Amino acid sequence: MTPPKPKARPDKVSLWRYVRLFRQDILSAQPARLYRAWMAAFRTPFFRSYLLNQPDLVKTVLKDRPGDFPKSTRIGEGLRPLLGNSVFLTNGALWERQRRIIDPAFEGGRLRDTYPAMWAAGQSALARLKARTGQVVEVEEDCSHAAADVIFRTLFSLPIEDAVATRVFHEFRTYQRTQPLLNLAALVPLPRWMPRPHRRKTRAAAARIRALITDMTERRLAEIAAGTAPDDLATKIMTTRDPETGHTFDAQEMVDQVAIFFLAGHETSASALGWALYLMATHPDWQDRVAAEAQALKTGDFSEMSALKLSRDVFRETLRLYPPVPMMVRENACPERFRDRDIPVTSQMVISPWHLHRHERMWDNPDGFDPSRWATDNGRQCARDAYIPFSTGPRVCTGAGFAMVEGPLLLSLILRDLRVTATVPPEPVAHLTVRARDGIHLRIDPR
Repeated sequence: MTPPKPKARPDKVSLWRYVRLFRQDILSAQPARLYRAWMAAFRTPFFRSYLLNQPDLVKTVLKDRPGDFPKSTRIGEGLRPLLGNSVFLTNGALWERQRRIIDPAFEGGRLRDTYPAMWAAGQSALARLKARTGQVVEVEEDCSHAAADVIFRTLFSLPIEDAVATRVFHEFRTYQRTQPLLNLAALVPLPRWMPRPHRRKTRAAAARIRALITDMTERRLAEIAAGTAPDDLATKIMTTRDPETGHTFDAQEMVDQVAIFFLAGHETSASALGWALYLMATHPDWQDRVAAEAQALKTGDFSEMSALKLSRDVFRETLRLYPPVPMMVRENACPERFRDRDIPVTSQMVISPWHLHRHERMWDNPDGFDPSRWATDNGRQCARDAYIPFSTGPRVCTGAGFAMVEGPLLLSLILRDLRVTATVPPEPVAHLTVRARDGIHLRIDPR
């Protein structure tokens, strides 16, 4: 069974038709030719945008010369009220300082330290699903709950049942329904006077979330001062000093970073886990293999993760087919010439994992679900040239290693004890992340 994919728009549409399609869903607003093109130009009287699929051009923008292609400032138009000057939005020296402080918290050795919290969140998620066996469940909601629980437990040593954690989670649910991660302004420089949909509601939700995170951050700073803070990710980040300046994050900076940790870590993980469960439901042979492998999960010891080889391949394939962040936008700071085309300064350089991961000239069976591809020559080559679910280069996602422990673990724990069966095919759409338009509905039964 071929996994669902949005229908592409006609190759040529008017700018206003494109704007309407984009606001509905950024994936179905794109033409089918992008699945074969090495480079595509979008030119209007208002902007120039170039989508890049050619591996060496993607490498130039993201890895070889990232300083010449900073993150587009327009990306932050809708997200800045929530994220402030978080590491997701900044560029240059400020971004470099933030990464110097944040990166040590996510180094390999710290994953072992956070694993018990992930395990506990997984056990809670499994218990919630077991309570509804024999029913058809909208699993995206459960995946969001589980991913939020992981973030709160690993970041602040709080289960999702904590009163403040619960309020933050529900406020994020409101926020994600009104704010796309890649908003229209990232590609179309809309005039300031043009009304933005949901602006007032989105800003209000962002303000409430930041107030709750500020309270949590201030309490943790007080615990650090008193010597009573738990050894979790929040404590690690708050106490890490910039090796160049000796300074730590102040309270406001920490609020910005916590907001992006929760938004990126919770929303993207929830998206990937939901699609992984759907793919298992539609490929029962792979589901049974993952379930058999997952019997190795018994004690909650980090060493058991080494047994989850199939689960990791399934999760990698899920991230290929449904990358949570489907597009990234950079802006060229200098004149460029790509594929014999002159690229004016401040053009939008779009890197689309969605199209790159399904590119018809690179991948064998690009739209099919095949976790075994990673052991083939084609899969290994494409993993190097055309697979960037966490971006790549200096701006690669800090939590990539964290996600590749969390995802396979939660997937394996659920399938170890439960069987999932598909009901109606979901329709992928991209707003905050790649989700299903009306949710992912699966029947849950004991194994």
